[in-house]
Amino acid sequence: MKLSEPYSANSSFNEELVIAGVSATALVKEFGSPLFVIDEQDFMERATAWRKALDKHFGAHAGTVYYAGKSFLNKEVVRWVNSAGLGLDACSGGEMAVAASVDFPPSHIELHGNNKSEAEIRTAISSGVGTIVMDSFHEIERVARIASELGTIQKVLLRLTAGVEAHTHEFISTAHEDQKFGFSIASGAAWRAIEATMAEKSLTLAGLHSHIGSQIFISEGFEVAATRLIALLAKYRDHFDAQLPELDLGGGYGIAYLPGESSLVPDDVLADISAIVKSECAKQNLAIPKISIEPGRHIVGPTTTTLYEVGTTKNVELDAGATRRYISIDGGMSDNIRPSLYGAKYTALLANRLSTSDVVNSRLVGKHCETGDIVIREIDLPGDITPGDLIAVPATGAYGRSMANNYNHIPRPAVIAVKDGKARLITRRESINDLLALDI
Repeated sequence: MKLSEPYSANSSFNEELVIAGVSATALVKEFGSPLFVIDEQDFMERATAWRKALDKHFGAHAGTVYYAGKSFLNKEVVRWVNSAGLGLDACSGGEMAVAASVDFPPSHIELHGNNKSEAEIRTAISSGVGTIVMDSFHEIERVARIASELGTIQKVLLRLTAGVEAHTHEFISTAHEDQKFGFSIASGAAWRAIEATMAEKSLTLAGLHSHIGSQIFISEGFEVAATRLIALLAKYRDHFDAQLPELDLGGGYGIAYLPGESSLVPDDVLADISAIVKSECAKQNLAIPKISIEPGRHIVGPTTTTLYEVGTTKNVELDAGATRRYISIDGGMSDNIRPSLYGAKYTALLANRLSTSDVVNSRLVGKHCETGDIVIREIDLPGDITPGDLIAVPATGAYGRSMANNYNHIPRPAVIAVKDGKARLITRRESINDLLALDI
């Protein structure tokens, strides 16, 4: 049968899980476990859908769709991003280096971050990065000074906090006032940042940026943020007798992680955003600026499935005579720290065979020396799962591999791209020698 969200578009399940024509068993046999498996066609279709939707709803006012490098980045993914006509949202020197290694156009890079180092700023400006999104008054001075030293004028945006409650987890909600990102509109810091930037001859203020959070399923937050940003554009127009040409409305669009959930549809999201932007610009008698967006996890998240091998199982007695089956896999918080970090929820299924056993109350746990190393706290899984079986956890493209770590000196998994029945390695598995290579 065909699997719907949260599995990738080309996943199916008869006797075992098949992703883009390749079975889970064959993938683990060739590439080992744990394993990140990306559906390449699904990735490209999602990327293209955002680009087409932005063009459809904004036409000549369509700016750039930026892929979030932080969600997952390697050389091959950067090539896909470039092929799809997307820009790259980078937030470190390392992410810029990955892009440079495959000749990604630096003019299509937008550099983010609340504490960019002077070295990162210098690299960005000297390499021709298209846009730097500035996040503090210290950074305005730094970017201006380094651009002046390099004899250039750098295009910049100002990241603003619009005071919107995004109804998401506190750690991933980024537009309320009490947090580390951006300049507050309500406090007046945003306007002072505009004035400070305009005073720097080596900077060109192209527009404003806002990001209200992550894993958002309702449009009201984006509409409130757009309204407040456009009001500030009008204030700028009235004060400086000119209009800022760009507005980046960020992203944070939600995806499905559990059965019964569904991801937001690019066409629907941008229809809503387009309506509010055009309405508010008309109220303020403003020309519609170029609108850019950052879909974040929405592109890569649903495309990727993590495969694990079961190592041990045990039944644990609970209160009132109930039991829970603990299923231990060969990965855990080193390849998916999100459940431990902020309670992210996932689903899973038996991937290598069809089971007719009754399901039992189960807990999927990792192999690390940590009680909190829990991938899924409570899930019904077949009672006959045994060592050697494969478990698939979908929707791990963001931020599984990018947040992976070496806790307990566990090497990080390989990443495989699958398409049309063929699988290929795009990031090799770490080895013990890799782990020892940095030690003196």
